[in-house]
Amino acid sequence: MGQKVHPIGMRVGIIRDWDAKWYAEKEYADYLHEDLAIRKFVQKELADAAVSTIEIERAVNKVNVSLHTAKPGMVIGKGGANVDALRAKLNKLTGKQVHINIIEIKQPDLDAHLV
Repeated sequence: MGQKVHPIGMRVGIIRDWDAKWYAEKEYADYLHEDLAIRKFVQKELADAAVSTIEIERAVNKVNVSLHTAKPGMVIGKGGANVDALRAKLNKLTGKQVHINIIEIKQPDLDAHLV
């Protein structure tokens, strides 16, 4: 009988990278719940924007959120209005300064989350 290995666990560090890049000992549970709240909120707010992956990095009082999307225009909005509103809502949700990076997916047909 063969051993079953989770496919993402095998690829982390070789082909893929972690979706959350932070380390905490005492605040681990709080950060984890905050990450889940951020992901759920972004997926709900940007359901039509074809968001594939959400990466979260943390510093002391700063959270960097990278959104991989096939439709960056829908995320940014006219003159950056949508991204500013999203940033303000995430600031209120987390209580920390949030910086949002929007990364365009060049070939959305090759992304399994979007197909």
